[in-house]
Amino acid sequence: MLQLTTDLDLRLIRVFLAIVDAGGLSAAQATLEVGQSTLSAQLSTLETRLGFRLCERGRGGFRLTPKGERFEPLARQLCATLADFSAQARDMDRRLVGSLAIGLIGHAPMAQNLRVGRAIARFRQRDEAVRLTLRVGAPAELEEQLLSGQIQLAIGYFWHRVPSLVYTPVCIERQIACCGASHALAPQAAAGTAVDAPALAEASWAWRSYPVAEARAALPGRGPAGASAVADNMEAMAVLILSGHHLGYLPEHVARPYIEAGLMHALNPGTLHYDVSLHLVSRRRGAQDEITRAFLDDLRAVHLEPEARPR
Repeated sequence: MLQLTTDLDLRLIRVFLAIVDAGGLSAAQATLEVGQSTLSAQLSTLETRLGFRLCERGRGGFRLTPKGERFEPLARQLCATLADFSAQARDMDRRLVGSLAIGLIGHAPMAQNLRVGRAIARFRQRDEAVRLTLRVGAPAELEEQLLSGQIQLAIGYFWHRVPSLVYTPVCIERQIACCGASHALAPQAAAGTAVDAPALAEASWAWRSYPVAEARAALPGRGPAGASAVADNMEAMAVLILSGHHLGYLPEHVARPYIEAGLMHALNPGTLHYDVSLHLVSRRRGAQDEITRAFLDDLRAVHLEPEARPR
């Protein structure tokens, strides 16, 4: 059983991960520029050092053993930690050294994305050597990552109010009801004729997989529970609407290109809409590290500047 990790062990672990990424020993030969017999021997050495088999290989194909499946994420975490240590040690003379992970929901208004970009530009002017990671995910996923410390801040829709987190509104996003060009209600929508409530209630609607408080009264008929399709992001919602079978809500700026191309139509735009707030969420200032505080200061400064406008 492995008692002390040596340089040899680290090399063997990296070989193991390369084999996993390639999907087998033969496929990893080109990546590692090493013969299959050598790779097999290195893998066997690592297994001997660990005291258990990592994978099955042979005529039946390559697959991880149950212990190999548990070992893989640990190995990746080890390599990532070593890389982060090397980067921080190399840049010790900088004032801000480390990493910063930011979560985004995707398809945010263009002006908001510009503000985040400007904040990053301001941050990069600091005396820093920070590895910046941007992750796009559904609101529930981002909230879990924020609470677990995988990300340091997030921008999106958040319906919970966790006491340990701070929620700061950053912009308002208008959502409008849409139908695809092939939907039965499309001729009325294209002509600007209001669709009556019974027809809307009987139609097949798509809804989000996460609750939005502002949208409670925006879905005709049986409400979100009666929706016949669910999407966890706006691209998926657009696809459902484009099918011509489902009605659904999209952010106005997301729907606009489809509407201009004649692929969608807005439904009763005077009444079928609602506004939702996007929030910047982070831990309370006392629980933030210096890097997070610095970036939040830059983001707040950007929001005080004249409104960001796309060029």
